[in-house]
Amino acid sequence: MKKEDNIPHQFDSLSEAHRALGLPQPKHPLISLLNNTTPPSHLNGSPQAHVLKFYKISYRPKLSGRIKYGQGHYDFDEGGLLFAAPNQVIGANDEQEIRECSLYTLLIHPDFLWNYPLAKTIKNYGFFSYAANEGLHLSDQEKETIIAVFKMIEHELNSRIDDHSQQVIISQIELLLSYADRFYKRQFITRKAVSSNLLQQLEGILDTYFADEKSLREGIPTVQYLADQVHLSSSYLSDMLRSLTGQNAQQHIHNKLIEKAKEKLSTTNLSVSEVAYALGFEHSQSFSKLFKTKTNLSPLEFRRSFN
Repeated sequence: MKKEDNIPHQFDSLSEAHRALGLPQPKHPLISLLNNTTPPSHLNGSPQAHVLKFYKISYRPKLSGRIKYGQGHYDFDEGGLLFAAPNQVIGANDEQEIRECSLYTLLIHPDFLWNYPLAKTIKNYGFFSYAANEGLHLSDQEKETIIAVFKMIEHELNSRIDDHSQQVIISQIELLLSYADRFYKRQFITRKAVSSNLLQQLEGILDTYFADEKSLREGIPTVQYLADQVHLSSSYLSDMLRSLTGQNAQQHIHNKLIEKAKEKLSTTNLSVSEVAYALGFEHSQSFSKLFKTKTNLSPLEFRRSFN
């Protein structure tokens, strides 16, 4: 196979995506809503990798499979949302459930949001960078709510375009994202037992990292390192932790660093620079700054107060 065959196909416009699906041109060049009358294709169901230059929000009537970090079930058996931001590779190595046909797929070109606050705030929704196996699973009531919003968007897109159309659709997209954000927080809460096990697992991973002195070889543990260890995307991991503890993954790493630093400062004669190096810091100044921020004491002040 030629190397070029592995290069994901890039869809630069909604018109190009519609042509690939064998659909008429979209009524609006910057936004379209596909429903279940479209057959599986490059956008819905094909394992062929592709890149979209626009946002994609899909509702699938079936999301089945296994969460990679060990959870053996989903909260609900049917129905879920999947999100993708522009320039993400889609379709490569997806699980079987991701290859099922969508009931609704909303495609939004970033230019459609231009000059509206949503153009910036949409980037704050972490679920656009979640992995495919981290979809939002919906209860029956949540499913009805989400489908109702899709239908409102569809109705507006099929109505006569006027001066208010874009503002109305923008508001409906904001409503859809707000519900998704709310329902994801519910998902984190209802999976609290599994999430608590995940917290213990992360603690063990960090303890082992420092006990094995990986920090000397590889530096400070990163959020991506933790996410890889528990088979989650970094965004999903941080949002889950923030929902459970009020702190994201980076803050959890910093807390562990301070814990280990206090241990070394109080039980060894290592200099501040040596402690910083042992924890993976390239520069002792960075370590001292973080320590001061977290404890209101410099490392030396902590050592003196402890002694």
